[in-house]
Amino acid sequence: MKMITLYLPEPYIEALNQLVNEKFYPNRAEAIRVAIRDLINDEVWQRKRVG
Repeated sequence: MKMITLYLPEPYIEALNQLVNEKFYPNRAEAIRVAIRDLINDEVWQRKRVG
């Protein structure tokens, strides 16, 4: 895995912290990985299956 740096608006960070505090994800990095995976699945991989 490679590390990247990104800047997020404060409300996004607060929402990520809420998800972690409520035990939906073990940490913010994992929540972000899941969100990116889902985005790629919807926007890239699904188009390849349809097209």
